[in-house]
Amino acid sequence: MDVKIALLAGDGIGPEIVAEATKVLDRVAEKFGHKIEYRPALVGAAAIDATGDPYPDETHAVCLDADAVLFGAIGDPKYDNDPTAKVRPEQGLLRMRKSLGLFANLRPVALFDALADRSPLKEEVVRGTDFICVRELTGGIYFGRPQGRDEEGTRAFDTCTYTVSEIERVLHVAFRLAVSRRRKLTVVDKANVLETSRLWRETAQRIAREYPEVAVDYMFVDNAAMQIIRQPAYFDVIVTENMFGDILTDEASVISGSLGMLSSASVGAEVALFEPIHGSYPQAAGKNIANPMATILSAAMLLEHLGLDAEGRAVRRAVDRALADGVVTEDLAAPGEKARSTSEVGDYVASQI
Repeated sequence: MDVKIALLAGDGIGPEIVAEATKVLDRVAEKFGHKIEYRPALVGAAAIDATGDPYPDETHAVCLDADAVLFGAIGDPKYDNDPTAKVRPEQGLLRMRKSLGLFANLRPVALFDALADRSPLKEEVVRGTDFICVRELTGGIYFGRPQGRDEEGTRAFDTCTYTVSEIERVLHVAFRLAVSRRRKLTVVDKANVLETSRLWRETAQRIAREYPEVAVDYMFVDNAAMQIIRQPAYFDVIVTENMFGDILTDEASVISGSLGMLSSASVGAEVALFEPIHGSYPQAAGKNIANPMATILSAAMLLEHLGLDAEGRAVRRAVDRALADGVVTEDLAAPGEKARSTSEVGDYVASQI
């Protein structure tokens, strides 16, 4: 099979972790007889520095022409620490999601057996954790208008807006996922306070009638945040709006023992995008210490999205072997255990394909 992958390495540790994922993909291609063509493109602070635009038209064209997009991370302290900056890396990420029609973000949260003692939660609490959060990605308060400040600069405002069609399409993604898993869906909202959440709940109750085989429950977001810590194994599929999903999935990400272990997929009307959820980690950039596992697992999701299930499973098994053998970066190394570099971990995972 011939595969075209748009490579958007981005900022910070992005280039380093994407390099290790492509190393693994190259080994998969060699092992299974595929041909992969990579098409690099700029995004984020790197794109601003080169073109003044965090998501240039040229990058969008590369993405549209690809079978899938592998994305690293965006963000740079020189923009993070300047609240007056008119152009920001994050604007490129939001525009990319909107332009590519990526309305659903899928973030799997599962405990790796070899890392059970690395989780901040007690082992008896975290055992059995295996759920997916479906986050609506192109609506809500991040995209709502008007947004800004008044003329005096003393009052700021953001607008949270959702339409029924936006809610319906992401709910269908979540229900179909639940059907393919343990047939349990939790809808997270704040319907006791927010009108947009009441629309979410009303729509979910109506759509649920189309999926009678799925057991549906509803949680306010503050309760969901607590239950993810109290009993993470309770959940199968969670679906929620943009900002709630952003916060809850970052909270859930550390359950596995490291933010560097969580992959994600963003899907919708156009090409799908695959990325780790940990951000650009600028403090580690260029030091060859960042954990590449989340990006490698995102590459596994990419393969599975293209129908290459055996190849995806091969990558996951290789990651499991690396964890079991203690070939991990410093964020996962146990006391007295040798920490490996980013490239050493990538080399080892590739060698296990």
